[in-house]
Amino acid sequence: MELDSSDKLSHTTRGLHWLIALTIIALWGVGWYMATNKVYPLYSWHKSFGILVVLFAVVRVGWRIKNGWPSALPSHQQWERALSKLVHWLLIISTILMPLSGMLMSAMGGHGLQLFGLELFPHNPMPDNPQRNMPINKELAELFHSVHGIAAKVLLVSLVLHVAGALKHHVIDKDNTLKRMLGR
Repeated sequence: MELDSSDKLSHTTRGLHWLIALTIIALWGVGWYMATNKVYPLYSWHKSFGILVVLFAVVRVGWRIKNGWPSALPSHQQWERALSKLVHWLLIISTILMPLSGMLMSAMGGHGLQLFGLELFPHNPMPDNPQRNMPINKELAELFHSVHGIAAKVLLVSLVLHVAGALKHHVIDKDNTLKRMLGR
C-alpha cells in the first residue's frame, strides 16, 4: 500500500480526506437546515451518513497512526506547523465527536438509530402514544445534544482555518501544499 511522501500524498490519504470533508460539510449544512426549519424527514438520512462519517473517520485516524502526519514543506514556518497541527487535531476530534455525539443523542433521546433502514438501536416509544419517543436518559441526551452543537462550531471554525491555510499556501506562498492534496 502506498504511503505518503514529502512530494506526494497517497491515494488513501487523499481519498479519505475528500470523502470525509465533502460528506461532513454536506451533513453540517443539512443539519443546520433541518434544525432551523424542523425538516424531520431528513433526520434518518442525516443519521445514516453521520454513522458512515464516523466509521471513515476512525479508519482515517488508523491510517494517520500507521502512516504518520504528512511532512511539512521546508518553507513552512514553525508557527505555521504548530497551528496546522492544532487545526488538524481539532478537525479529527470534531469529525469523530460530532457524529458520535449525534448517535448517542438520538439513542439516549429514545429516537433509535438506523443505518439506511437497518435498525442499530431501537427507538423507545411512549406506552400511551407509540408515535412519540420516550427518552432512555434525558440528561445524557441533552448532554450529547450540547456536545453535538459545540463540535459543530469547532468543526466549522477549524474548517475555515484549514481552508484559509491551504489557500494561503497556494496563493501567497505558491508552494505545493494544496497541490499535494489534489494529487498533483
